[in-house]
Amino acid sequence: MPLSEENNKYQLFDDNLDLFSSMLKDISLAKKTIFLEIYRFGQDSMGEKFRQALLIRAKEGVKIKILIDAWGSGSDVSFFGSLINEGVSLRVYKKMNFEKTYFVKNHCRNHRKLLLIDGEIAYIGSSNITAYSLNWRELNFRIEELGLIKLFTRSFNDSFRSYNKYSFVNIGYKRDLHFGSWVFIQDIPNSYRQRIKKRYENLLESAKKEIIIETPYFLPGHKLRKKLCEAAEKGLTVRIMTPFHSDVRLVDILRRKYLGELHLSGVKLCFYDQGNLHAKGLMIDNELFSVSSANFDYRSFRYQYEIALIGKEKIVVELLKEHFDKTYTNCVNFNYENWQKRPRVEKFFEWLLLPIRYLF
Repeated sequence: MPLSEENNKYQLFDDNLDLFSSMLKDISLAKKTIFLEIYRFGQDSMGEKFRQALLIRAKEGVKIKILIDAWGSGSDVSFFGSLINEGVSLRVYKKMNFEKTYFVKNHCRNHRKLLLIDGEIAYIGSSNITAYSLNWRELNFRIEELGLIKLFTRSFNDSFRSYNKYSFVNIGYKRDLHFGSWVFIQDIPNSYRQRIKKRYENLLESAKKEIIIETPYFLPGHKLRKKLCEAAEKGLTVRIMTPFHSDVRLVDILRRKYLGELHLSGVKLCFYDQGNLHAKGLMIDNELFSVSSANFDYRSFRYQYEIALIGKEKIVVELLKEHFDKTYTNCVNFNYENWQKRPRVEKFFEWLLLPIRYLF
């Protein structure tokens, strides 16, 4: 979905085939540096394409740094052996830990998605590098705004340097980075200070006309649900778009518990039924937006390293309006009567999963 010729700094991709083709093309043209921070780098046909493209550039002397997550990509680095042999710096965030704090520590994951090429091109958004997600609907941007890329590079270098630290703390945080009207948020695992969540709470509260949320996993905490309900009750259009069936069925089961409350408050619940919706976006009043790696759920806000780019660039707003409209045309609306009649066994599993909702 390219932009007009007069402003080609931003390009939106919601199709992974197009996204991966663009990424691979830009990688093939890299002259100096390639920095990749990714949650899931599949050891499959798509991962192989990226590995071979990176290998060619490494042999040509391009400086390459890769940061992957041990949960998302696995901690066995043999798949990357040929890259390492050519001088590629590969780091794996947080190998699995089977201590008594297993459930807390192992849920602190690096969920960010960021590709930087030559300090001139950046990709940021929702997509992992995998073959099985080729048909998913996503939300990613290719950016050529040098001021933003400097912020992304600063963030990547910090992540790469501190990749193996355990940071689930009560007081630590990363400062927001600014460029013009843009805000770049770097969130780290934290039980109290959750910067993306807090920013979203403020954005929801500031809305005057409309709130649009697109997320693959919809498990907001009490405060976010309350703000969504309050906004709808004031007469704002509040639209949540999430997949009819995501790739994590336990989340689909657990989210059902909250749907009736939201619906009765006037929140419009829309379920994408043309495959999996993995996009992560937010729009306020057709003026302010967020493109993020974070899902609208407990786990992203509480346990994971995430990034969010918040802005009001008009050309990006127009692209996002088109993207959200297309998603909505492929959604079905929530059926409250069917929800009320759902089987008791479903209600039982909702109740059973509720105490561990923070881990989904």
